[in-house]
Amino acid sequence: MEVKKLMGLSPLFMTVFLHSYSTFMVIPAITDVTMSAICPGEDECSIAIYLTGIQQVLVGMGTLVMMPLIGNLSDKYGRKALLTIPMTLTIIPLAILAYNRTKNYFYAYYALRTLTSMLCEGSVQCLALAYVADNIPENRRTSAFGILSGITSTAFVAGNLSARFISTPLTFQVSAVGAMIATVYMRVFLPESIADVGVSALHSTKGDVNISLLEEDKTSVKIFKTMPSFHDSVSLLRSSVTFWQTAIVAFLVGIGDVALGDSILYYLRSTFHFNKDQFADLMIIAGFGGIISQMILMPMLAPVIAEEKLLSIGLFFACAHMFLYSIAWSPWVPYAAAMFNVLSVFAQPALRSIASKQVGPHEQGKAQGCISGLGSFANILSPLVFSPLTALFLSGNPPFHFPGFSIACAGFAVMIAFAQSIMIKSAPPVSSSKSSSNCDCVEPVSSSKSSSNCDCVEP
Repeated sequence: MEVKKLMGLSPLFMTVFLHSYSTFMVIPAITDVTMSAICPGEDECSIAIYLTGIQQVLVGMGTLVMMPLIGNLSDKYGRKALLTIPMTLTIIPLAILAYNRTKNYFYAYYALRTLTSMLCEGSVQCLALAYVADNIPENRRTSAFGILSGITSTAFVAGNLSARFISTPLTFQVSAVGAMIATVYMRVFLPESIADVGVSALHSTKGDVNISLLEEDKTSVKIFKTMPSFHDSVSLLRSSVTFWQTAIVAFLVGIGDVALGDSILYYLRSTFHFNKDQFADLMIIAGFGGIISQMILMPMLAPVIAEEKLLSIGLFFACAHMFLYSIAWSPWVPYAAAMFNVLSVFAQPALRSIASKQVGPHEQGKAQGCISGLGSFANILSPLVFSPLTALFLSGNPPFHFPGFSIACAGFAVMIAFAQSIMIKSAPPVSSSKSSSNCDCVEPVSSSKSSSNCDCVEP
């Protein structure tokens, strides 16, 4: 990969690092804050587990609609303009806990965190991926996506190191300030990645509305035409077999990841009495594994190993580390399981790269938004099943003794995703000529054919 292209992405990398640092550093502390506010002095709290699950369901419902919309809007109005919204909204709930963490303030944080996350959870990562796709050739995107994930892992480690050595009140104060700095930096230093935003927006609407309506109210028409319908999403999923298979994998991985994220901290607190410091240690190990993988291994392996193979490798080790968490018999076992992150993090960059190659250069936001939207759908379904399951098996009266049962079930979901990933076949990238094609295809026979002579497979 050309060094010049990577250097051109340095403002994006810094933006992602600052934003991720400010959001990740509160993760080790939020479980203790939640337990102290709702169930003070206890290591087991079903109410806290259910509240976390309800929040995930609501966030999933919101982002299921917002992710494709944000991706589509960014294709027309630019990545930078759309990044401003989620990065600004992130500051508000962090500022509340930076001020106070008592019960009433916690519920205010919970409500605002839920609302803001419904609007923009995951959108910074989604838009960053689209930004990279705008600037990096198709044959180099897997490595570039891996480097972006490595930046995120670096922020993850830095945030957890900070949380490990500073107090809980200071953690939230630093986080709120960091989120503000990230937003200001992005507005000042990040250039727009789509040079012809206005031209492409106008071009995309001229076939759907008449000229007089454009002259009277261009803005409102563009926004409404940008809002994706259910038919648009289905058409995108049907655009190629590879994209459809990738979408299934993304959904199943989302089910497993959400289930693990919602239950692992409560499981470790209940089983091994972990607190903020142990959570931070565990996440630092996982983060270092991600840095090694995405900053060193991924750029080395991506040019020589197909991204479909990297996806399967990542999912296999993701299964393994979930199963190891679920049967942990000693406090050191979760630390060993976290080391599997060195290889399990291959999955997401490979998944996003496969999806990006199935659409044209002016549809990157739409494709990434669709994949993120499926993850949001997983956010809705997963807590409905796994939050009650986690509460049940961590309670005093489980059906049988298996505290990590919900995590094992999450591992089975990822195992199914692994099986599906093996069936993904390498498909030729979609060239830019597909974007300008005037024919209405389900799947082109050859992406290299010109727009004036397009052969299509009938639906």
